[in-house]
Amino acid sequence: MKKVRTRYAPSPTGFLHIGNARSALFTYLYAKHYNGDFIIRIEDTDVLRNVEGGEESQLKYLTWLGLEWQESPDKGGPFGPYRQLERLELYQKYANILLEKGLAYKEYREDSDKFAIRFRVPENKTYEFDDIVRGTLRFESKEVEDWILMKDNGIPTYNFAVVIDDHLMEITDVLRGEEHITNTPKQMMVYEAFGWDIPRFGHMTIIVNEERKKLSKRDKNVIQFIQEYEEAGYLPEAMFNFISLLGWSPGGEEEILSKDEIIKLFDPSKLSKSPAMFDKVKLGYINSRYIKMLDDNILKDKAKVFFDKANIQIKDDKWLLNLVKLFKDRMSYVGEIVELYNNFFHHEFNLNEEELNVLKEFNSEEMLLTFEKLLSDLNDFTHDAINDAIKETGKITNTKGKPLFMSLRIATTGDMHGPSLPMTLELLGKDEVLNRIKLTIKLQRGGL
Repeated sequence: MKKVRTRYAPSPTGFLHIGNARSALFTYLYAKHYNGDFIIRIEDTDVLRNVEGGEESQLKYLTWLGLEWQESPDKGGPFGPYRQLERLELYQKYANILLEKGLAYKEYREDSDKFAIRFRVPENKTYEFDDIVRGTLRFESKEVEDWILMKDNGIPTYNFAVVIDDHLMEITDVLRGEEHITNTPKQMMVYEAFGWDIPRFGHMTIIVNEERKKLSKRDKNVIQFIQEYEEAGYLPEAMFNFISLLGWSPGGEEEILSKDEIIKLFDPSKLSKSPAMFDKVKLGYINSRYIKMLDDNILKDKAKVFFDKANIQIKDDKWLLNLVKLFKDRMSYVGEIVELYNNFFHHEFNLNEEELNVLKEFNSEEMLLTFEKLLSDLNDFTHDAINDAIKETGKITNTKGKPLFMSLRIATTGDMHGPSLPMTLELLGKDEVLNRIKLTIKLQRGGL
C-alpha cells in the first residue's frame, strides 16, 4: 500500500480564513492519522488576485495552529518547486503530450497567433468515484463541454495544473471543500488521459453560521480570519480542537482533546455529510477550558500584552498575577481580561436601592464598622489577611453565610455577586476599600 500523502494548496489571494484553516487541518489530520506526509503547495497562477503577504500569512497561521508539514515552498522537498508559477514548463510539457495524442486541441484567438489549449471531452462516458465523505458520485461526460487546459498566456487552468501537480507530487488522498465536486470529473479525465492512478477524493461540507446560512466573509457576526483569533487572545490549541469538530465527530462525549488525541481518533468515515455549524458559544467554552489549564504565570504574560495594548498601567507582576487568578475562570479569551478589569475596577462606585435594601435587611452597619476597623489595622493587605478579617468580622458580630459575605461584597465592590472577595479587595487596594466602606455606611445612614 502506498504511503499516504495529502496536500493543502491555497491561493495567496488573501489571509488564512476559518474555512481554509479547516481544509488544511483535516488534510493534516488525515495524513498524520495514517503516518503519512502533509504537503503545502501554493497555487499562485491567478496573478491579478494574489495579495502581498498572502503566502506568508497562510504559513504563519498554519504554524500558529500547530500544523507541521514535510514539504512546502519554505521547506523545499523532493517534488518541488512548490509554487505553480515556478512549474509552468511542466504544465506546457504535459499539455503538448495531450496535443500529440489528439486528446486536446488548439483554439486560436481571432486575428492572432495566440491560442488556448482545450481538452477534448470523451463522448458518452460515465465518471464515477467513491467520495470519502459522500459515497459514490457519478457524472456524465455529456454534461461537460470541452474545457481549457492552458490559457493563451501560457498559464494553466486550475483543473489541469492540480492534476499535474498532484500526480508528480505523488498525492494519494485529496480532502477539499464541496465546491470542488464538479471539478472532479474534469480532473479524472486528465488522469485517465495519461494513464495515471486517480487519488481518493473527499469533499467536505460547507460551514454555516448560527442561522444555518453559508459562512460568508461578509458575515460580521463571526470572526473570519485566524489572525483575528490570535489578536483577540484565543489559544492555538483551543482553535485546533474547535476547528477539528467543524464537520467531524470523535465519538464519545468528551470534546476537549489534545492534538495527539485528535490525530489518533481521526477517522475520515466520521466526516459529516451535513453542514458544520460555527457555534460561537462552543468556541468560547472550549477556549475557556484551555485557559483554565494554562499555568497562571503563562496566562499573566499573555494578559500583559492586552493591558499594554489598552494603555492600562499595572502596579507590578504580583498584582497582575493576582488579577489573572481572579478572572481566570471567567475568561473565554485572553483579551477579555481588559473588559473584566474595566468592569470591576473602573466603574464608579455607587449603590442602588436594591443593594441598600439588602444591607438594611441584614442590619449590616455594625458588621461594616467591625470589618473597617480590622482592615485598617492590617499591615499587609493580602487576600489571606483579608480572608482572616472576614472570618473575624463574622465571629465578632455573630454573622455568617449570606448576611456576612453579601453585605461585605456590596459595601466594597457595589455588586451582589462576583469572583473571590479577598482577592478582589487586595487588587482594589486598602485605601480604596476603606473609602468604599465609609461611603456605604454614610449612604445607609441617609447621608450625602
